[in-house]
Amino acid sequence: MIGGGTTAIEAKILNRHITCIDVNEVAIERTKKALGFEVDNTSKQRVVKGDARDMKFIKDETIDFVLTHPPYADIIKYSEGKIKEDLSGIHDIDEFVREIEKVAKELFRVLKPGKFCAILMGDTRRNKMYQPLAFKVMDKFLKAGFTLKEDIIKRQFNCKATGFWVNRSKESNFLLIMHEHLFVFQKVNIIKIKS
Repeated sequence: MIGGGTTAIEAKILNRHITCIDVNEVAIERTKKALGFEVDNTSKQRVVKGDARDMKFIKDETIDFVLTHPPYADIIKYSEGKIKEDLSGIHDIDEFVREIEKVAKELFRVLKPGKFCAILMGDTRRNKMYQPLAFKVMDKFLKAGFTLKEDIIKRQFNCKATGFWVNRSKESNFLLIMHEHLFVFQKVNIIKIKS
């Protein structure tokens, strides 16, 4: 879920190897274009069209760090419904979380023991009611085998409510969501003791 390629740019600048994956061809092309600058280092950038729920091209326990920012269900649609695999096309929260569980299992599989996986996730509303999407996603990562190292609350300072949402929040009596969760998970080695 490389999106606009910001993480790829930073990895290249910091001389870090990176594998960028997205189901959306536009995101892939945008990332490739964003990486078209020269820096004096030896890092390698691999940009692959693929689905984070099925990364067979990555061997087990070969990745040192995962950073991802999935869509928050269908709050922002990234592919206008053209890509069946795009998680941003899923409206139903429970269905979305079931698909994210597949992502969590794949990330656990490819991550080296002792290493970290960071995922930025926000919440949403359905029928005027707050939906703790981030915590549902966190639960799926825990069930996949990760342990939670940190939950960092990211306040969104640059959020502006359009007239539509300002009026809607007043009419329907709800607050605007102005934060996200940066969950930092670790793949902890579990040592089994023979009895």
